[in-house]
Amino acid sequence: NVKQLMLDLIHPSSNDILLAIYRGGPKDEKDWASVRRSAVTLAESGNMLMMRGRAHDQGEWMKDAKLLVDAGNAAYKAAQAKDNAALAALAPAFYASCTTCHKQDRPNVFPKDGGSKWAIRAEIS
Repeated sequence: NVKQLMLDLIHPSSNDILLAIYRGGPKDEKDWASVRRSAVTLAESGNMLMMRGRAHDQGEWMKDAKLLVDAGNAAYKAAQAKDNAALAALAPAFYASCTTCHKQDRPNVFPKDGGSKWAIRAEIS
């Protein structure tokens, strides 16, 4: 279900990538491989969110899930190229892919007025 995807795939994978970014980027092949795995996980998780039975509607939900697919694919390309600058430039895309969906479907976490109960940096520290 969606909760399982969020808790076991999306949240840890996005945190892994954001931690790599905020720590100055992957340092060696092991780190780049971890980013690649997390990026594929995110892209495919976005696809799983769009599957029948999980998609709440064909409008905002699908657009929000596509943001996750796009961010994951872009992170994978940056990791394949071992491009720290390209990876770092994706941090706002990851944040947006999470918050746009949560503003619609988790207003207790990300209220539509833009405030939130927690900041992304606090979560990934």
